[in-house]
Amino acid sequence: MQIACVLYPRFTVLDIIGPFQTLVDLRGADAVFVAETAGPVPDHTGRCSLVATHTFAEVIAPDVVVVPGGMADLTADRDDPVVRWLRMVHPGTTWTTSVCTGAIYLGLAGILDGLDATTHWAAYERLRLLGAQPCQERVVRRGKVITAAGVSAGIDMGLMLAAELAGERAAHGVQLAIEYDPQPPFDCGAPWKVPAELRARVATALGGS
Repeated sequence: MQIACVLYPRFTVLDIIGPFQTLVDLRGADAVFVAETAGPVPDHTGRCSLVATHTFAEVIAPDVVVVPGGMADLTADRDDPVVRWLRMVHPGTTWTTSVCTGAIYLGLAGILDGLDATTHWAAYERLRLLGAQPCQERVVRRGKVITAAGVSAGIDMGLMLAAELAGERAAHGVQLAIEYDPQPPFDCGAPWKVPAELRARVATALGGS
C-alpha cells in the first residue's frame, strides 16, 4: 500500500508530518515523500526541509495521496506540477486527501467539483471559486476524498484514514502511541472563537481575507 505524501516548495511542515506520523507504521504501509524533483524541499519558512525520495514521474499509481497546504497555493494554477500529477493519479487512488490549503490543489485538479470540502478558514472563498462547497467541519469525507481543515486537523484526518486502512483498533493504537490527547492552553483555535480584530490580523498575515 503506497502512501504518497506530497511536497512542494513552501509547504507547511505539520500539514504533512501529522498525517505521515499517523500512517507510516501501519502494517503494509509504504509512506513516501514525493515531489516534482527528488531531494530536499523547503517549507514555507525556508528553515525546514523534508527530502522527497521519489518524483511524481516515479509514483504513478499510489493507493493514498496526502496533499499538504502551504503558501504556494496562493499562486498555483491548473498547470502546476502538483495539479497535473493529481489529475493523473486520482482516478486510480483508494483515497485522495488534503490538509489545510492543500485542498486548493485538489480544487485546481477538478477533484472537488460540487463536493463539500474543508480547508483553512482563511481560504474558504478561494475553495468556493474552484467549485467546492466549503464547510466548517474539521474533517470532511465525501466518497474517496477526505479534506481536513487547517494544519493540526491533519492529525485528525490521518487517524480517520488509519481506521479506514487498518481498522479502528489499529487507529486507536496509533493515537495512543503518539499520545494525541489535545488539551490546548487557549480556546482560540477556530475563527468563530476569537475577536474580529484577531481574525482579520491573522487572515492578513496568511494572505487571506
